[in-house]
Amino acid sequence: MKKNKAGQFIFLLILLAGMMACTPKTGTMKIRFFGEAQGTYYAITYFAEDTLVTQQQIDSLLEAFDLSASIWVKESVISRVNNNDSEVVPDRDFINIFRIAQKVSAETDGAFDITVGPLVEVWGFGFESRADVDRHMVDSLLPLVNYRAVRIENGSVVKDNPGIQIDYNAIAQGYSVDLTGDFLRKNGIGNFLIDIGGELLAEGTKPNGELWVVGIEKPSKEMDSERQLKATLKITGKAVATSGNYRKYYEIDGVRYSHTINPKTGYPVKHSLLSATVIADSAAYADAYATAFMVMGLEKAKAFLAMHPELEAFFIYQDKDKQMKTFATKGIADRIIPQ
Repeated sequence: MKKNKAGQFIFLLILLAGMMACTPKTGTMKIRFFGEAQGTYYAITYFAEDTLVTQQQIDSLLEAFDLSASIWVKESVISRVNNNDSEVVPDRDFINIFRIAQKVSAETDGAFDITVGPLVEVWGFGFESRADVDRHMVDSLLPLVNYRAVRIENGSVVKDNPGIQIDYNAIAQGYSVDLTGDFLRKNGIGNFLIDIGGELLAEGTKPNGELWVVGIEKPSKEMDSERQLKATLKITGKAVATSGNYRKYYEIDGVRYSHTINPKTGYPVKHSLLSATVIADSAAYADAYATAFMVMGLEKAKAFLAMHPELEAFFIYQDKDKQMKTFATKGIADRIIPQ
């Protein structure tokens, strides 16, 4: 699975939104914040008659969240759990993320797994530099990767093996989007678009009644290539998340190693699926399922979607001739704006 997002897969179309928006109704203000959080950017836009939420409040909310779920903060709850601190007490956000993650893991037969951290590290997508990975090294770490071997009992995290490391990076960003959305709603804001590192949540509409417009990035051949759009969507009342393999990888002897690690094999995934965009009611779920689909590959992901009509997805993949193709569930197909 991923350490951070492989680039800003989905991003707010600021110019397009500005061109499409009409003059707000009398007394309605457009409030916009831009900042940094979780090693990436955030952008929040909302419409209200007054500044009901300030940027300082958003920053405080996201900083407090890092103290729960960020493995990059040494004193966070998740870091203390990983260090087997017997005195740590999981807070509400840690427990909520854990339960969502375990549910997605069970539904995807372990394609999503928050215990994949040791493999992420050894492949060079975590804190440490990449090691010279061999089969023996991978086999030695696989026993530590098993979502069923960790649980919450009586308010404490219990691990079957103390070496198990929990990593929320493939779901925490989405959860922080949901958290921010709940905060806006509680403060009387019903029309907003939240974008944290490319994970989105849209609620309500613009003052003229138009839906929010977001874009899906076209996979690039190189990680530093200029960003281009493959599709644009209209959304409201939904969250959107994307995972992909084309912005975060490295090459050895002409072989590309993706940051998406298969928890079952211990190796970076190798298949035709380039990116997976998921629309769901929750950004945390969308985030987790997008990662799971990248592990599954195209055909298994499509089969999973056929059994889960509550999810919508847009896949970009290569066919046998290395031509870029797309697949969209009906729900997303109806949202796509013709180019």
